[in-house]
Amino acid sequence: MTDNSSYANKLVAGSNFPVMSATNLDGNKVELGKPREGTDWQLIIVYRGKHCPICTKYLNNLEKKRTQLLDMGVDVVAVSADSKAQMEAHLDDLDINFTITYGLTTEQMQQLGVYISDPRSPEETDHPFAEPGLFVVTQEGKILAVDIANNPFCRPDIETLVNGLDFVRKPENDYPIRGTHAG
Repeated sequence: MTDNSSYANKLVAGSNFPVMSATNLDGNKVELGKPREGTDWQLIIVYRGKHCPICTKYLNNLEKKRTQLLDMGVDVVAVSADSKAQMEAHLDDLDINFTITYGLTTEQMQQLGVYISDPRSPEETDHPFAEPGLFVVTQEGKILAVDIANNPFCRPDIETLVNGLDFVRKPENDYPIRGTHAG
């Protein structure tokens, strides 16, 4: 058995989101962790790629909450390690209007602290890919919420996530970044 205890560098809630970008369908770089105009937080969904039907379902279900998230000031962007061709083919199965990007590198996956898997066969995909990750980044670039999984079955429920963000966004709740105990 291999010792993978130092496998990934996990990002800490309350820390700065790393500076990185991915490419959108138009070939433009999208800076992850930088909310677009009209929003002040960004929800970043790291997904496995075209080969994952659970990812497709998750992204399509997330689209149903996109307007509610935008109304709260939360930008949504999805990113995978897929190639442009793989992402374009994946769009046939997606019904989304939020930003989707491709080309996440192994180095970027390691920076994000997500689990990385190798394909089971060439039919699955042709490159190492990120397992699911979710990051909510504030206007200051701080990680408000982070969730990572080592398989596609363990993801936050979208309804619970959106309701939680709605609660956190309300100033009267004065909700701090959780999981920051250092001692």
